[in-house]
Amino acid sequence: MLGRVATVLIVLPIAIVLVALAVANRGGADFTLDPFHPGNPALTLHWPLFVYLFIALGIGLVTGSAVTWMKQGRYRRQARDNATEIRRLATAPNASALPAAR
Repeated sequence: MLGRVATVLIVLPIAIVLVALAVANRGGADFTLDPFHPGNPALTLHWPLFVYLFIALGIGLVTGSAVTWMKQGRYRRQARDNATEIRRLATAPNASALPAAR
């Protein structure tokens, strides 16, 4: 119950800010991929500014998630190795297979 209330208290203000941002930035903006000829219609997009902002937000979320996932890889590997060792020790046929106590 407390987690749901905390989620609502966090998500609701963010949603309000995003809606306000979208309403405030409805005007069109040009995004060109050719800096030397900015008038080239084949390489220019004309979308509302909030679309560009949401795309940037999405790219940031995906990039941040990927970097976090990669940085935590050693901990996932360690957990996997520990689980394998626990399974190996749990299925040991006798006590002689267990490592010596320190």
